[in-house]
Amino acid sequence: MRKVTYSMNVSLDGYIVGPDGGFDWTPPHADVFRFWIDEIRGVDVHLLGRRLYETMLYWETADVSSLDEAEREWVSLWNPLPKVVFSTTLTDVRGRARLASGSPAEEIERLRAEPGQGEIAIGGATLAAQAAAADLIDEYRAMVYPVLVGGGIPFFPRADQRVDLTLAETRTFTSGVVCLDYRVARPARP
Repeated sequence: MRKVTYSMNVSLDGYIVGPDGGFDWTPPHADVFRFWIDEIRGVDVHLLGRRLYETMLYWETADVSSLDEAEREWVSLWNPLPKVVFSTTLTDVRGRARLASGSPAEEIERLRAEPGQGEIAIGGATLAAQAAAADLIDEYRAMVYPVLVGGGIPFFPRADQRVDLTLAETRTFTSGVVCLDYRVARPARP
């Protein structure tokens, strides 16, 4: 079964955007960007909420001649990647994206039934909260930036449920960013 991962940049105090909706505290660092390039290679389909989809549209329309080598590599991987966008306000999407026809649980169930070995990646806290509430996230990857933003949209859903995690990997980057990769601890199946 294909695993579902939730990966985002996050402040040390747990937010993916600050109180003003900005994320200027996540400046591009070459080693962190390389991590994201390597991670996207293992993804078969990316699920996005509207806000993240609109942010990532930059890559669909970027002037490739103005990009550096790493950014061109990202575009070559991101643009052809199938994407499912969850939105109640958008009526159309671009590129290899399609609007979700069902709930996150229905879409994930359908995607897990399709052939493939790559991850089903989730981007966006609201979407991740819905998938987490349905116990559909298998792995959380937090790219923790050394900043306290004091509020905003939290990385982890604030739900009244306990989720036990097992540390899979940590990685420290020269920029001071730390990647924490946790798998959801599930009981062994008979």
